[in-house]
Amino acid sequence: MPAFPLLAVDIGNTSTVIGLADASHALTHTWRIRTNRDVLPDDLALQLHGLLTLAGAPIPRAAVLSSVAPPVGENYALALRRHFMIDAFAVSAETLPDVKVELDTPTAVGADRLCNLFGAEKYLGGLDYAVVVDFGTSTNFDVIGRGRRFLGGVLATGAQVSADALFARAAKLPRITLSAPEKAIGKNTVHALQSGLVFGYAEMVDGLLRRIRAELPGEAVTIATGGFSRTVQGICQEIDYYDETLTLRGLVELWASQ
Repeated sequence: MPAFPLLAVDIGNTSTVIGLADASHALTHTWRIRTNRDVLPDDLALQLHGLLTLAGAPIPRAAVLSSVAPPVGENYALALRRHFMIDAFAVSAETLPDVKVELDTPTAVGADRLCNLFGAEKYLGGLDYAVVVDFGTSTNFDVIGRGRRFLGGVLATGAQVSADALFARAAKLPRITLSAPEKAIGKNTVHALQSGLVFGYAEMVDGLLRRIRAELPGEAVTIATGGFSRTVQGICQEIDYYDETLTLRGLVELWASQ
């Protein structure tokens, strides 16, 4: 029998999202912290213990890890083994034999994208395809087929990365909050930048989703996740659902299926 509570850890390049799931597979607690490649296993254990204690959450009995930021994943695994007596399950194409990765190099798919495959299953309904738009450091478009098939996708620069590149190369432009202005036509520099970075990015997402849908032989449902999804919610016209916990929930379902 799977052991609960389950700790799910999704380690991205910018942020690490942590969740605690109970025996019903529901996420009872979630946390988002900055990914730091310099933090050692003992520091990570102390951080995890602090988060659990502050929330009054139980100590986990099992753990599942997804990491695109080595060696952070290895350090989390060591922290869990040394201080929580847990051997964490690390997600990769090699550890998921029931998943069909239909890429030229199947082992090249990121662990987070495999988690999204599991998280998107509940949205398929009677459809054969789903497209997950994961707004992170990069924006990933993951094309998923029924039967846990990872068909491929698109990788685009993340909105914050685009903004940082612009500010770095144009010294006179002010750094701004990535939020949508009231109108597309900006009357000042801040609103003009927000329009280009938010509305322009939303149009890119919508355009790519239309292209992806046109290439699929059947209808597809689209789901957005990741931090920036909150900013484009209600702006992107091609996204059907928004689910901030999709990747974490996918981690839980993936682990439970093993």
